[in-house]
Amino acid sequence: MDTTKPMFLIQLLFICFSMLGAICSASNPNYADALEKSILFFEGQRSGKLPANQRLTWRGDSGLSDGSSYHVDLVGGYYDAGDNVKFGLPMAFTTTMLAWSVIEFGSLMPGQIQNAREAVRWSADYLLKAATATPNTLYVQVGDPNMDHRCWERPEDMDTPRNVYKVSTQNPGSDVAAETAAALAAASIVFKDSDPSYSAKLLQTAMKVFDFADHYRGAYSDSLSSAVCPFYCSYSGYHDELLWGASWLHRASQDSSYLAYIQSNGHTMGADEDDYSFSWDDKRVGTKVLLSKSFLQNRVEELQLYKIHADNYICSLIPGTSSFQAQYTPGGLFYKASESNLQYVTSTAFLLLTYANYLTSYGGHASCGTATVTPQNLISLAKKQVDYILGQNPAKMSYMVGFGERYPQHVHHRGSSLPSVHSHPSSIPCNAGFQYLYSGSPNPNILVGAVVGGPDNRDSFNDDRNNYQQAEPATYINAPFVGALAFFAANSVAN
Repeated sequence: MDTTKPMFLIQLLFICFSMLGAICSASNPNYADALEKSILFFEGQRSGKLPANQRLTWRGDSGLSDGSSYHVDLVGGYYDAGDNVKFGLPMAFTTTMLAWSVIEFGSLMPGQIQNAREAVRWSADYLLKAATATPNTLYVQVGDPNMDHRCWERPEDMDTPRNVYKVSTQNPGSDVAAETAAALAAASIVFKDSDPSYSAKLLQTAMKVFDFADHYRGAYSDSLSSAVCPFYCSYSGYHDELLWGASWLHRASQDSSYLAYIQSNGHTMGADEDDYSFSWDDKRVGTKVLLSKSFLQNRVEELQLYKIHADNYICSLIPGTSSFQAQYTPGGLFYKASESNLQYVTSTAFLLLTYANYLTSYGGHASCGTATVTPQNLISLAKKQVDYILGQNPAKMSYMVGFGERYPQHVHHRGSSLPSVHSHPSSIPCNAGFQYLYSGSPNPNILVGAVVGGPDNRDSFNDDRNNYQQAEPATYINAPFVGALAFFAANSVAN
């Protein structure tokens, strides 16, 4: 028996992983490039006066009078997706997730940390204005979505009504207010060292907005009805946001009153429920992962419940465990919904990596019945999802615009699909833009870094601008992806 061959192979593998890791991981996507582009995308979604260092130069200033007819300054923030409305609930969630990406993985993105902070600040500045303009009021939307969706026009040309919508003591919106509190609290952590005074202002405002959300309870969908539904109805109610907001305030402030709030209210706010979705609407599983850190780090026994339920969530995703119930496409993509499915993929990948980070840092594992799931198991599953998005899939298509050799060309996005204001300075009115929506030509402006809605449950993708279910990008798809990409950009050799 020739023993030299297996020994040679073992030595070769050792050399591969220890000395030539960069070569052996050549099949990995370029995570660092994807990370840079995932952050750059947010510049394409900016509303307001663009700064001198704007890198997506096909965009121009827009929404410069937002709020003025109501005597408030609501200039700035992000357009949520391919339209020209500023929706407060998804924008706040986007801000929270961008901030969480920086909090957990900012040390792994040294070359992009400043751009990431600027992405957080662009929306945090807007949310600050929305929260402080009028006492006991939170401005939660700019733009009439029904009128906006009847037009196909660049944000720079907007002539649809820029109605302003708010929640107040008489017309509450605990969901959007508590999410805004979470966003401001998370952002305060991002700027704690680099800009302490700004951080303090964010945290103080977050506390006030949370008190408002908690004391004047109600769903913003009930208060604003057709202005937010069916676009961003709060299907999950507002209890999940209250618990989420309190959890972020506890992490940002270390004020024990928020821990007491969590302990007193958790059972009535979804802590006892095993849920398997994390999105702009439903924050329950994100809260459980977030609170698991406090249990793992400080062994706060009152928070052990959240670790147990976070384990249940993780186990639901892992094939082969007794609790497995997730759906995957034949190509291995996590599948949750026919519309904008990749939002669930990016948020799930982020939670997998964050939980793996907590388990690794504090010496834990996930228990799935009698089986044990290690941090490496979570990282491996997250990597499959990230790699799928970046082109390692049956279609061999990257679902990030501008990344890889093949990516969507007909993105459902007004500014990207219409000629830019620089190449076509004259206005393109409401109805005149539809010729570009229905055109078979590629988008003239590349919305670099945008992750679109993605393929269906059979891995099929129709690159059609009118197919908003698959071809529309959104800020809340990209925000958690920033953190996931930072992880793999720093750990691609090992993984």
